[in-house]
Amino acid sequence: MALWIWVTLAAALVQTLRFMLQKRLKGAGLSTGGATFSRFLFGAPIAALAATLTLSLTGETVPLPGARFWIFALAGGAAQVAATFLTVALFSLRNFAVGVAFTKTETVQVALFSVVVLGEAVSGLGWLAILIGLAGVLLLSRTPAGGGLRSRATVYGVLAGGLFGISAIGYRGATLELLPLAAFTRAVVTLACVTFAQSIGMALYLRLREPGELRRVLAAWRRTIWVGITGVAGSAGWFTAFALQNAAYVRALGQVEIVFTLLVSALVFHERLSRREGVGIALVVVSLLLIILGGAR
Repeated sequence: MALWIWVTLAAALVQTLRFMLQKRLKGAGLSTGGATFSRFLFGAPIAALAATLTLSLTGETVPLPGARFWIFALAGGAAQVAATFLTVALFSLRNFAVGVAFTKTETVQVALFSVVVLGEAVSGLGWLAILIGLAGVLLLSRTPAGGGLRSRATVYGVLAGGLFGISAIGYRGATLELLPLAAFTRAVVTLACVTFAQSIGMALYLRLREPGELRRVLAAWRRTIWVGITGVAGSAGWFTAFALQNAAYVRALGQVEIVFTLLVSALVFHERLSRREGVGIALVVVSLLLIILGGAR
């Protein structure tokens, strides 16, 4: 298989681990903002170190990034922060597996963004996959308490998916602006710039909106640091995949994360899915496979 496929699979696995850790932080007293910030606070210095070591070992010189690089990088970074915030908040509304499944509408939205923004065609099989994925989301949106598509869980999940999609388009655009550097070099340099901006932005937000939360995040560093480590490791994988392949295909394959999530939900959080939810998630997985087949043509 192509390198980008292996890198994407690894990134999806690490991201599932990071979401699991963030859910534990949310349950340990940190606010949604604090649990989100922990993903960036300790990730920024790790990303900077990775970029420095990569440039030192390869001897490559990074050209001065232009305005397009920063527009792509900052837009992608802001969208990812908002999407992560919504995803963490979503965990308190639905169980772990279903919560992450809602964000998988990202694949549908990335395909649409790719057509509009990047001019990438979607095959007939790809559009069939989109419809199947939507059917799965419709099943997942029917909560026992009612509300359906108007429920808060659905709104949060769909918005998070759209914002993750915007971040994917932004990150691919940013890495392309650093050509002709090697793919991994472009990935870690972009990651270092984005993560630094995200940590600064989140710190300012918490300082203004949630006084005392910065101190609580730092006090819990023995637990929050692992969120940062897994976060930056997963992001390095995603950024590398974006540097190698277009965002629609990468995020489509990344839906394998739902399989990893099911395992975490059952084995770690001891959560049970209803038959309807299981069918909905199964449809999302089927849509993933069809998107890959459609994209391979």
